[in-house]
Amino acid sequence: MALNGLPTYTPADGGIRNMTTDDLEAVLAIERSSYVTPWSREMFRSELFSDICVNRVILRENEVVGYSCFALVVDEVHLRNITVRREWRHRGVATVLLHDMIRTALEQGAVFATLEVRPSNMEAVELYHHFGFSVTGVRPGYYGDTGEDALIMWADIGNSDYGWLGREADYYGTDAKT
Repeated sequence: MALNGLPTYTPADGGIRNMTTDDLEAVLAIERSSYVTPWSREMFRSELFSDICVNRVILRENEVVGYSCFALVVDEVHLRNITVRREWRHRGVATVLLHDMIRTALEQGAVFATLEVRPSNMEAVELYHHFGFSVTGVRPGYYGDTGEDALIMWADIGNSDYGWLGREADYYGTDAKT
């Protein structure tokens, strides 16, 4: 059970798959309802056709309820975007997406994970801490819409204490190859 009393997301709810251009309308609707300065269609298309980016959607009854976009470069994974539809927040969807990202990264040989996050997004910061991320720096004025700084967070996903996340993601029935 999630903290807010709503049921948590489980494998039977729909699973995770690679994002396609057919998902863009649903993804853009979630993005626009979540951010003051949302990513554009062109930004998502660029991610979809990049050789280094992995873009995933998580489904509930064949509807997109969340997505993640991350880049794999040499031994590092960089989380670029993770967003969940409002009515599905606090139900484990972001946790499943992060498990999926870590598992995919480990399978591709990544040993480090990094991201930027607004300090004001305390729920996200707390989730990332739960996944072993630590604040390693600040990017002053990173967010152009508000001038807010970005926290730079890193996790050493390649160490033996961290590897369990890659295996635990199997619980969610994810398949990083599809």
